[in-house]
Order: sequence, then C-alpha cells, then structure tokens
Amino acid sequence: MRIFETAFPDPPAEDLRATMAANPPSPRRAGFLSTAKLYAHGAAEAFAETLWPTRCAVCDEPGEVLCARCSLDLPHIDWWRACPRCGAPFGRVQCSECNDVMLAASGRDRLPFDGCASAAAYDDATARIVRTWKDAGERRLADAMAALMAPLVPPSWLAGSPAVVPVPATSAARRKRGFDHIDELSRAVAERLGLAVAPLLAPPHAHDQRALARRGRLENMQGRFAPLPGASAPSSAIIVDDVCTTGATLFAASDAVRAAGARTVFCLTFARVW
Repeated sequence: MRIFETAFPDPPAEDLRATMAANPPSPRRAGFLSTAKLYAHGAAEAFAETLWPTRCAVCDEPGEVLCARCSLDLPHIDWWRACPRCGAPFGRVQCSECNDVMLAASGRDRLPFDGCASAAAYDDATARIVRTWKDAGERRLADAMAALMAPLVPPSWLAGSPAVVPVPATSAARRKRGFDHIDELSRAVAERLGLAVAPLLAPPHAHDQRALARRGRLENMQGRFAPLPGASAPSSAIIVDDVCTTGATLFAASDAVRAAGARTVFCLTFARVW
C-alpha cells in the first residue's frame, strides 16, 4: 500500500476542486450521484441500526430515542398552575420561588427576565434523558426535547419576533463532549417555533454547576456571561437552557442579554428542579 501511494500520490485538494469546477457533472450524473449518496447513507444507517439499535433513553426499549409511552409519563409541568413569572410548577397563586424573601436571598429585588417556562420537573426520567443526551452523546434527543419545550411558548412571547439565545457551554464542556449541546437544543427549538437563533453570549469562565449548592451556583455564575464581540442583541429574546436548578445560570444570562440591549427577555428550559 505504501509503494502504491508513493507511486501514485493523491492530487492536492485544491487541484481536485479546480478540476471539478472546470468540469461540472451533467444534470443526469449529478442526479445519479445525489441518489447514490442517499442510498449509501440509508444503507449505513440500517447497518448501524442492526449493530447498535436505537433505544429509549428512559426505558431502554429499542425503537426510538424517547418512546411515546415514556414521553407521556414524564412529569410534565402544567403551564396553568405554574408561576407566570419564574415558571415554578405550583406558583400560579402564590409562588415560593420568586417571592420577595427568595429574591432578597439571591441579592435581587426583581427577576431579570419577563417570564420562564419548563417542560417537565427534574426526576429520574428527565435526568436520564439529559445525561444520555449531553454526556452519552445521543444528540438526536435534542429534537425530542425541543418537541416538548416549544409548545410551552405562549403567543405573547412570540409577539416581538424574538430570537432564540443559547446558553453557551464552557470551553471545557465542549472539548469533553465534542459539541455544544445547548446550541443544538436551541436550534431545534427555534426551528419548531419558526424563529432565528442568535448566538449572543460568550462561553462562561465558570466551574461546572452540578456539584454546587444554591449559594455556590449564584456566586459561580454572577457576572459570568458577556456578549460576543460585535454581536447585536435582539430587542426580544428567548434564552434556552437544559435544566433550571436554582435559576443562577438563567439570571446571569438574562443580565448579559439585557446589558447587550434586549428589552424583553424570556427563558425556556427542558426540565426544572422542584
């Protein structure tokens, strides 16, 4: 093989592109190549599915990344019972999360966003979905999660044609996982809502939140987000994240989006710790 490669070296990539540009394939050949690619992709998918069948992230049954039964059995948050300001599951009448006492404990006298909603409460099932998605690399779950999140956006949020703003992962998290999980989730949500995505925020220089308690999360995220250089903030924004635990990340992201010029800010997450 080495002798063959030495005697007949591959032409430089620039020469290949130049040759293809000078001699474009005929429409018939282009159609054949396109069809051949589709069949090859389908065959590869079928082969991979035979060796490693798709399984539900919750029940592990083969078939889908999130089966219909497990999707229905998730602890969905009732929007009509949830707090219209912070999204707490049972705060419609009197919220235990965004009252004056809790806000004062966070060093605030008001919420930094205009509304927040979450698709489901954080329990064993939703935790397995999140872990399988971002830690085990089952990236197809982003669309399944977006399908549960998008219907929670009320018409009032869409009145100003908001842009979807992802909460960026840290550089260390992106290197570890090989992708920015919230960026993919945000794009899936935006596609379902017919909105544009605005990657406005720079990655934070903060430690992973999962090992921190409430006060530690607030201190860890305070002032950690900043707009990307040259990024223009939309007048209205929907910030997307995977899990709302104490609200520290959403608070910091909302502060940064408002500082960049957004007048109306909403937050949307897949799960919420309760």
